[in-house]
Amino acid sequence: MGQERTGEGPAKNGSDSDSRIAVVGIIIENPDQAGAVNEILHQYNRYIIGRMGLPYREKQVNIISVVLDAPSDVISAMSGKLGRLPEVSSKALYSRQKS
Repeated sequence: MGQERTGEGPAKNGSDSDSRIAVVGIIIENPDQAGAVNEILHQYNRYIIGRMGLPYREKQVNIISVVLDAPSDVISAMSGKLGRLPEVSSKALYSRQKS
């Protein structure tokens, strides 16, 4: 399950020096939360470079990794919104350099 970003070039919100590349890992332990997760990801789709989802049927969880190019505060806000959903965990891993 992949998604390509539409539009031209990285989305910007502020100066170029504010932009960071990050991977947000999401674990959904309740399949009923998948719609809410996708709704949040849709709100941030202009920053998403790509995503990969893996259903782990044996453990009844879904794992999603999302790669973003966005300001740190945007990445943090998205990860925080996801992590506040019941039975959803989210963590962001940031690149060391700003783009």
